[in-house]
Amino acid sequence: MKTFKKIALAVLVAASLGSVSTTSFAETDSGRIVFSPTAAIDITASKIQIALDSLIAGGEAEVVSKLIKDASDSVKEINASDSVFRASTKANNMIKAARNHVKEGSAQQAEQELRNAHKAILELKNIL
Repeated sequence: MKTFKKIALAVLVAASLGSVSTTSFAETDSGRIVFSPTAAIDITASKIQIALDSLIAGGEAEVVSKLIKDASDSVKEINASDSVFRASTKANNMIKAARNHVKEGSAQQAEQELRNAHKAILELKNIL
């Protein structure tokens, strides 16, 4: 009976591991496009520039905040080495600080944070 239990447990474990294909984890989400690191950097830089232009033009705080959030989310698409990850995290912190400044109503500080973040994102290409 002990042997039967061990065999049954081994079969259940093997069946549960086999039911979840490891290749399904390698695929991207449906509808998600994977970009090269340089393309993702360019996309993020353009989104930061759009948010910066909207802020300079005097856009509403909610709209600018959403644009900044979109730029912050696009930083996650930059997939490269550890040094690029650390630098992109620092740039993303600047973007988040700019969003907080927009929410607080200090547009000048937000503008400076976005300019610094834009520069930091473009410098990621040199790290690659």
